[in-house]
Amino acid sequence: MSRLILAASILAMTCAASGPASALSASECSVKYQAAKKDGSLGATKWNDFRKAQCGADAQPAAATTTTAPAPAPTEAAKPAPTQTAAKPEPTAKPTTPAASGSAVFPSKIDPKYASESAGKQRQKTCLDQYNVNKANGGNGGLNWIMKGGGYYSECNKRLKV
Repeated sequence: MSRLILAASILAMTCAASGPASALSASECSVKYQAAKKDGSLGATKWNDFRKAQCGADAQPAAATTTTAPAPAPTEAAKPAPTQTAAKPEPTAKPTTPAASGSAVFPSKIDPKYASESAGKQRQKTCLDQYNVNKANGGNGGLNWIMKGGGYYSECNKRLKV
């Protein structure tokens, strides 16, 4: 009796596992979509419509899809490595920029036109107004609105809280 149950469960798992395997993976479907986009057969079809129609459980990967898929993968794998290398120096540079906030111009008090707002919104909107004025005049001291390690908003908010 237990052998029969075991055999039935193995058969059920095999059938369940083989069902989704016939559907295209997201990357295979993407390659198929890009190929259709290049050859012009896509028309006005959007990604979601294409995915539902062409990449469902009964869809078969095209022969060209298999040959095209390995080609982009090495180039994509090669590209992130230089990007990660380029991204690593940036975080080391960003923590030094909040120290440059000495040359940035900050508001000295909350703008009265935001009196009906909550205290946090008053500070945020006042800082944003000054940031936009500074942006036009170059008075932000190299700070972006939000930065890792503290941007213009963080510094301005600290000064207005005091």
